[in-house]
Amino acid sequence: MFHPLEIITGTNYLDIILRAVAVYVFMLLAIRLFGKKELSQLSVADLVLILLISNAVQNAMVGPDTSLWGGLAAALVLFVLNYLLKLAMFKSPKVKELIEGEPVLLIYKGNIHEENMAKEKITTDELQAVVREHGVSRVEDVELAMLEVDGNISVLSKEISGQSFHKRHHKQLHPKYKKN
Repeated sequence: MFHPLEIITGTNYLDIILRAVAVYVFMLLAIRLFGKKELSQLSVADLVLILLISNAVQNAMVGPDTSLWGGLAAALVLFVLNYLLKLAMFKSPKVKELIEGEPVLLIYKGNIHEENMAKEKITTDELQAVVREHGVSRVEDVELAMLEVDGNISVLSKEISGQSFHKRHHKQLHPKYKKN
């Protein structure tokens, strides 16, 4: 229950703030450790997991304070932390790379990079399905396939409808993978 004296002392709200920060950092680390692939390819089990995690950590954030003010305090802390993190990622490429990682090369000039596939836990069948979804029938016809930081796999083919790779795809390649 809300007590006006808590506004003055702030002890209950300080506890909620510290708990919310701890949960936010934990969730960021857990998502980062479990890989990029999970972010864009949610299965039913993944959705259920997210819903259950949100319910499980709610109590960890607000503790015994289940009041409206306790919930609003925790939500405000999460919004502020998210804003500060996005600001830090915008201003610092190193922070952005630490949080999001880098794109990972999966196919280059028709050759599958097995070590990157294993590291990211992507099967050949999954990769071939993504290549087909992009309208390319054979892996050998793929100029470049990248696992992006958001979990999507981008596929650029050598030729599409008679147009060359460079004319068809105007996105700039990651500097690490550019041809010299």
